[in-house]
Amino acid sequence: MKVFKYPLWLLYRIWFYILVALPILVLFPVLLISILKEAWYPFFFKLARLWAKIILLGMGFRWKVTREQMPAPKESYMFIANHTSMTDIMLMLVSVKNPFVFVGKKELAKIPLFGFFYKRTCILVDRTSEKSRKAVFLRAQRRLKQGLSICIFPEGGVPEEHVVLDAFKDGAFRLAINHQIPIVPLTFADNKRRFSYTFFSGSPGKMRVKVHAFLQTKGLEVKDTKALNQKARQVILTQLKAFH
Repeated sequence: MKVFKYPLWLLYRIWFYILVALPILVLFPVLLISILKEAWYPFFFKLARLWAKIILLGMGFRWKVTREQMPAPKESYMFIANHTSMTDIMLMLVSVKNPFVFVGKKELAKIPLFGFFYKRTCILVDRTSEKSRKAVFLRAQRRLKQGLSICIFPEGGVPEEHVVLDAFKDGAFRLAINHQIPIVPLTFADNKRRFSYTFFSGSPGKMRVKVHAFLQTKGLEVKDTKALNQKARQVILTQLKAFH
């Protein structure tokens, strides 16, 4: 019976990439103008949120966001979430209204069309290079001074299929402590089921999001990084278990 699903899964994947590319092509002139100046990034962010909604709705996903605390409109935050799917980027964009900049792996910049804007608007990191990791802090500092927020998936990549939540890297927490900004953990419950990195898989359906109470960093020092890391991971892990 499963063999009959393979053509449908193939078409579903192709449809996803069409949805990723089509709005970019249609909006290309406006998107291009919006990235000419860093000061115009909030406008680009609004377009990115529209792009994300088109993809999620087009794939048949319906999202429900519950919040324990609401981010203030003009404050900066460190947004973090578990990472299981290509749709994590889109779901983060529709779940958070505060303009933020992704910190992500440089490999995504190679994706045609998407990569053109990705490398010009996100903070790229080569995790094998210490020099690249240090440069992330400088670029993030500049963005935070502009009143923006930062978003990092602290697992540092997508874990293997059987792993519920991988260990977190320290970068997001060290950055938040250095700049004394609150950490906002988000839990994505259904993305692995809806659209995982396993090619022949996926289906329309619900995407539940929980925005947790903020973890404050005021008064914390770099030596507190590991404890903050573990606290944030436990918040998301507990919620993942509760969702299922």
